[in-house]
Amino acid sequence: MHTPSVDSPPRPPEHRTAARATGVLALCSVLLLVLVAVEWHPLLTADGDIADTTHRWAVDEPGVTHAFRILTDWVWDPWAMRILAALAVLWLVWRRNARWTAVWLAATCALGTLLQQILKAAVGRPRPVWPDPVDTAHFAAYPSGHALTATVVCGLLLWLLHHYGAGRALWFTALTLSAISVVGVGLTRIWLGVHWPSDVLGGWLLGAMLVTLAVMVHRRYRP
Repeated sequence: MHTPSVDSPPRPPEHRTAARATGVLALCSVLLLVLVAVEWHPLLTADGDIADTTHRWAVDEPGVTHAFRILTDWVWDPWAMRILAALAVLWLVWRRNARWTAVWLAATCALGTLLQQILKAAVGRPRPVWPDPVDTAHFAAYPSGHALTATVVCGLLLWLLHHYGAGRALWFTALTLSAISVVGVGLTRIWLGVHWPSDVLGGWLLGAMLVTLAVMVHRRYRP
């Protein structure tokens, strides 16, 4: 009779799920990156059609546009998200027995920032240009730093709440706010005409990939 080795126990289902999710997200991210880099015509056409439509709406609805600028520049700004992550890091350090997790959280957020800057420089995709812009932004377009940062920070904080056994009310409140933030920041970037839709999609995919990868690392290497 075959008995399982003590030195190599089977991986738990959660680890396998995270590994599969990371693989799928990485594949989708690479595929979208290649399509953007080679300027695949159907993708560019879809980006242009959506961007033209949302820009017309933004020009015609100045009140909504102003509200979206406040949200994207203050509430969902990458630096606001990083401050939220920094507060979580300080809380983990204060717990003392969670300092490894604090370093893990800070390192993952820093990796997300580094990844987006590398890809922006490597791809060098121009942002949309309008004769009547409603907002401005700097640096290259792909991927959306707002979308990537919000996905990474909200995803990691949600997982930490689950990991430390947050109550049901707190969990569902955090889940609702995170979903609104991640989806909302992407839509506002498209509405304001500073990103193509595929920039936002790329930010979401890369951010989700980093979250699942970070969860795998935490489960495997946490002391």
